[in-house]
Amino acid sequence: MIDHDPVLTELTAVEQAILMRLHDRLEQRAEQSDLLDVAVRTIDSPVGPLLLAATPRGLVRIAFDREGMDAVLQRLASMISPRILAAPRRLEIAARQLDEYFSGRRRVFEVPLDLRLASGFRSTVLGYLSGIPYGRTRSYAEVAMGTGHPGAVRAVGSACSANPLPLVIPCHRVVRSDGSLGGYLGGLEIKRALLALEADAGPQ
Repeated sequence: MIDHDPVLTELTAVEQAILMRLHDRLEQRAEQSDLLDVAVRTIDSPVGPLLLAATPRGLVRIAFDREGMDAVLQRLASMISPRILAAPRRLEIAARQLDEYFSGRRRVFEVPLDLRLASGFRSTVLGYLSGIPYGRTRSYAEVAMGTGHPGAVRAVGSACSANPLPLVIPCHRVVRSDGSLGGYLGGLEIKRALLALEADAGPQ
């Protein structure tokens, strides 16, 4: 995966190197001074650009390109903190594990998570989703039953659509009872691709 920064592509190699060194110093000073509340990084992936965001607690957001990166950043600024900075180092492990997942070499993510963007029943649903095994699916009704609220099928769908950490918390593994895909924040093509990726990997 390669960080996607269209601004850098318009600069000369020397200008890029200078800018990167200055940014590295800014990142280090922000971390050392405890001024970096939300670190962000954009990576390329087989399902398009992904925005990763992390607080000192852990990974807090993964966003698909179709969500609108500016809108996602504005929401992070309003809900967590406006002190947001591109800081790839804080997200190095998450980026590497996503790369391993897309290449079929990882089935379980091992990164600390910050779940402050989900609360109440949505948080309960996310906890259940984290236990759905790689390559397996559950219906929305099964998830509702598993959370102890069998009548909350629509609420489960809402929680999946608002999942702040898709891929790492695998809401793509939730489908309708008839086997059809249902919805997905990243779009049905991406959901279909993720399910196909896990099916192609075969049993562990």
